[in-house]
Amino acid sequence: MRPAFAVGLVFAGCCSNVIFLELLARKHPGCGNIVTFAQFLFIAVEGFLFEADLGRKRPAIPIRYYAVMVTMFFTVSVVNNYALNLNIAMPLHMIFRSGSLIANMILGIIILKKRYSIFKYTSIALVSVGIFVCTFMSAKQVTSQSSSAENDGFQAFAWWLLGIGALTFALLMSARMGIFQETLYKQFGKHSKEALFYNHALPLPGFIFLASDIYDHAVLFNNSELYRVPVVGVTVPVMWFYLLMNVITQYVCIRGVFILTTECASLTVTLVVTLRKFVSLIFSILYFQNPFTLWHWLGTLFVFIGTLMYTEVWNTLGATKGQPQKEEKKN
Repeated sequence: MRPAFAVGLVFAGCCSNVIFLELLARKHPGCGNIVTFAQFLFIAVEGFLFEADLGRKRPAIPIRYYAVMVTMFFTVSVVNNYALNLNIAMPLHMIFRSGSLIANMILGIIILKKRYSIFKYTSIALVSVGIFVCTFMSAKQVTSQSSSAENDGFQAFAWWLLGIGALTFALLMSARMGIFQETLYKQFGKHSKEALFYNHALPLPGFIFLASDIYDHAVLFNNSELYRVPVVGVTVPVMWFYLLMNVITQYVCIRGVFILTTECASLTVTLVVTLRKFVSLIFSILYFQNPFTLWHWLGTLFVFIGTLMYTEVWNTLGATKGQPQKEEKKN
């Protein structure tokens, strides 16, 4: 029940979160730091009140392990959001993040000495190729629509390469963090809410180095057009409304992800998150009325087939109740 609930949180929270992030990034492409700070602050305050019991509750997992996890988590979050400042379009941003399946599997084989069935390898390849096809076609559309003279030339290309390097680094770091979390939970037990709190509270002092950029974008947000919030009837600058909704949906999303990490293997968590990214891309295309070409449908087919292969649904349907399903093997 908990894994199903967590998957629901991931898809509902993360898919809606991408919409508000795109609305923010379209208006102010360099707003990644203020978005990251707001997300971390909200989740840290909530965790301090309800999980840490105002600091009176001792952590089940030693702080030194959280320090390692936090370093990786903070780095991944900041680098991923800052990449939007480096001529990286949102669909292209998703291309590299969708590669986490392959990165997670490779690091799992190297570090944890895991081995998987041929269906697992094939399914991961199909899902990754399918998402790559969809996001690459979307990136071509965005590039052709947004190209301008000031973005041409060697300087723009150099910034783009830097963005690609940043996303590659964040991809590998994220996969390593997932494996580290899996080994911690095996050693100390499942504590998803505690991990969620410490992963967002401990990095807060690091935002001091980004304070100037955060302040500049806060001023820009204050000067945005006013928006009347439905139901509540309060009028606020529209960028602050987008940020608030982004923070709330991010909390729902990350809460689901951390529950999944305590209930499922690292690769399974990565598959769920990757499928969520695919659904977010499709939803983003439909919401912002971007063209959905034959290539997008081909990518959709790859993802669907790859997902069925990973879950080995036909084996489940054909197996008797007393037969255990095939699991990941370790040497």
